[in-house]
Amino acid sequence: MKYIRSIFVFIKITHVKFFLAVLPVLISFYSFSQISDDELAFVNRLTPSTSLPEKLLDTKSVVFHSYIFTDEELQSIQQTCQRAGIDVVTYYETDELLAGRDVTYAFARQLNSREITNLLFFQKSEKGYKTYITEFNAKGTIVEQNQPAWIAEDVSLAELLKKIYRATGGGLKRSNMLINDVPEKDIEINPITGRRAEFFAIDLKVDELVIRNTGDAVIDTILHRTFKTYPFKYKFSEPGISEIELRKKGSMYLLCYLHTRGEAAKKLLGYEGKSESAIASITYSDSGQTQLKNIPSEMFVYKFYFKHIDSGNVFLGTKWDADITFEQALKNHYRAFKAELRIN
Repeated sequence: MKYIRSIFVFIKITHVKFFLAVLPVLISFYSFSQISDDELAFVNRLTPSTSLPEKLLDTKSVVFHSYIFTDEELQSIQQTCQRAGIDVVTYYETDELLAGRDVTYAFARQLNSREITNLLFFQKSEKGYKTYITEFNAKGTIVEQNQPAWIAEDVSLAELLKKIYRATGGGLKRSNMLINDVPEKDIEINPITGRRAEFFAIDLKVDELVIRNTGDAVIDTILHRTFKTYPFKYKFSEPGISEIELRKKGSMYLLCYLHTRGEAAKKLLGYEGKSESAIASITYSDSGQTQLKNIPSEMFVYKFYFKHIDSGNVFLGTKWDADITFEQALKNHYRAFKAELRIN
């Protein structure tokens, strides 16, 4: 953000209106050129290896990539994989994979159903291009902690692809011959296993809600502070406890959220609508008044929802209330919930 502050200092006060008009674009540009914290945390679980996955040229693979890759760049990746004998069957955007626990588990089910063995992650940022090639662990975690991954990077995508091609010529067995010429994209992932509802669950008045701690001290403080005023039955749990265990301990509902681009969050949660440059979101001020906020559709947002554990039914609330920060998005959803159920 230091670049945005510098621009603001440079612009004279007479141009403030113009600056305010382009500020979302500047913020978006800065945000979009970075690798998200969620993605960094994910790839940091991988340990560099000098070897590619043993069965890379003998089994199916998928590519996860930064959403800012162009169609031409994805086509170049596919052509290189085809020449090298890597059978990439489809392409997904990485921030969608990491949007939330429900989404990641939905991806795991999809990858298992398509008998995927290998994962190729491609990043694009202001520093250039980077790839991680590793195996799919066939679990909801996607990879194990400290799992080996072949890693390469370059300021040029073409040079990076040459490194991949050369690396696959080191004696790996090749049996993949019928490989797609064109990247397969836009495969729908549905994280909702039950019914989808654009309202709040009235049963929360009597059924216990469980809220998972995240392990992040700042985030967990926000959660605990917010739910101090929750008037119904609730409790907190540790991050790693499964939904089955939560249900055994008496909880019926679970607070969930996604963290990804606004347009991706809407798609994953089943909202229909045309592509937009900005998404209107209902937000709450400190005084409790509702306001309409336009957030660039490619900016990362948080969107909360409640899930019924037994059925998988998801309750999204009556209005789109995503926001840029965890705290504001939680405030929006919590206050909308209280207003809908007429709770002071």
